[in-house]
Order: sequence, then structure tokens, then C-alpha cells
Amino acid sequence: MTRKRSAKPLPEYAVSDEAAAYIADALMELALKFEASHFAQIRRHHKSIAPERDADAPWQLDLFRKHPPF
Repeated sequence: MTRKRSAKPLPEYAVSDEAAAYIADALMELALKFEASHFAQIRRHHKSIAPERDADAPWQLDLFRKHPPF
């Protein structure tokens, strides 16, 4: 049996609808500014952890080469 979460927020996080909207906007603005100023570093990191691709292997599956019989 799974436990259901309470729909009520915890008292220490209770804020008004307006405050929640302002906080969300401020956090999004902060995240966008951070990403804009550190884009090259973020890009380098993602590129360094991406798996290497085989030059002969297609980058995307060919879904339309063979049509199923109808």
C-alpha cells in the first residue's frame, strides 16, 4: 500500500499565491542570467560528458525506410 502525500504545504513553506509567483519569477530570472553568463562553461561540460558517436552509425533511427504491409 502506498502512502498518499498531504495536499497541504508544510507551514514553513506556506506563502501566498502572489508571493509564490514572485519567487518563481525571481528564481527563473536568476537561472536565466546564470546560464547566459556561464553558457560556454555549461556547454563544454555537457560536451565532455556526452558519449562519443560512431561516424558510421546514423544519429537518428530511420523510421520510414521500410513501410509495413497493409
